[in-house]
Amino acid sequence: MTLRLIFFLFLLCSAEVALAADKVVLITLDGLRWQELFMGIDESLINSEKFTKSSDALREDYWDDIPEQRALKLMPFMHGTVFKQGAFVGDLRHGSCAEVSNRKNFSYPGYSEILTGVVDHSINSNDKVPNANKSFIELLRENTEKDRLHYAAAFTSWDVFPSILNVERSGLYVNAFGPLDVISSENEQRIQSFYFDTPRPWTSVRNDVFTHRFALEYLEREQPDVLFISYGETDDFAHDGKYHEYIWAANRTDRFIGEIWATLQRLDAYRDNTTFFITTDHGRGQLPLESWQHHSPTAPEHVNQDSLNRYAQGIAGEEAVWMAALGPDISSRGEIITPNGCLTSNRVAATLIHTLGIDFRTLNPNMGAPLREFLR
Repeated sequence: MTLRLIFFLFLLCSAEVALAADKVVLITLDGLRWQELFMGIDESLINSEKFTKSSDALREDYWDDIPEQRALKLMPFMHGTVFKQGAFVGDLRHGSCAEVSNRKNFSYPGYSEILTGVVDHSINSNDKVPNANKSFIELLRENTEKDRLHYAAAFTSWDVFPSILNVERSGLYVNAFGPLDVISSENEQRIQSFYFDTPRPWTSVRNDVFTHRFALEYLEREQPDVLFISYGETDDFAHDGKYHEYIWAANRTDRFIGEIWATLQRLDAYRDNTTFFITTDHGRGQLPLESWQHHSPTAPEHVNQDSLNRYAQGIAGEEAVWMAALGPDISSRGEIITPNGCLTSNRVAATLIHTLGIDFRTLNPNMGAPLREFLR
């Protein structure tokens, strides 16, 4: 090997190392359909008196005859920033396919697949059972030097996440559903006061605004290396059959995600140094019309939740999800076409690990391989 070739290979390796991000922010929107993300509001649903109580308001704010323009109106940050500057997959109209591979098509197995990179078929309910599988965050904390991974945290609207992330074993800081245990600023005290003064629409999912505001405060103060934020209102309003609230939640969450991104760009520790990955835990039905409310396991097994057993044979299309990302290691190719099969959620964890410059196989070789289609 000549000295010139050795020097050239050294430059290539140095460039790859320099490109690796030092931070990861993973965001999920529970059960947001690919149809709304890529085509905007559904005309059949906004015309349904059963599911939509404010059709005139939805039309005024979000309607356009062109699906892509409707989608832009509904989620302007995703379309105007993430899709333009990064990469995304999941618009089935264009042969861009992403799906969960757990066959359950509901939340606990979906989030476990995303966070751990493995598909555990023994997970068959949304019950608060500590996850036997380690999340990529837990694995990073265990296997990286302390000066490489300082802080990691999760802020979630759903109260099952302490079990999904197995906080008793992992020691990960997870604020889920409830108030903060420790108040660290006057602003957190104000947010906390609003939390206690706000009606709670569900018994296990809080309003996303509190998840968002608590996460923003923590992000600015602690500047964690890995931050996971999970918003839940889209799924719960859908289960309630309130399409107008589902749409407003999607638009509101798009704004929240934009605020997180703007904060990352303002902070020196994150600017041009962070993998920003956004996805969902499962899809929903499309036909018959009422199936948009639901998602059910297609695997022939019992799950302890009546709403998941509504469709015994599953719902067509509910396995369909979407993914989008930005960052120094993420391609700016825009839409990813998948002629060789769908990209799957069990590959998200390894992708995030890869962007930190770490071989996922050193942490858990059973993870799905990194999504090379997303990488530079």
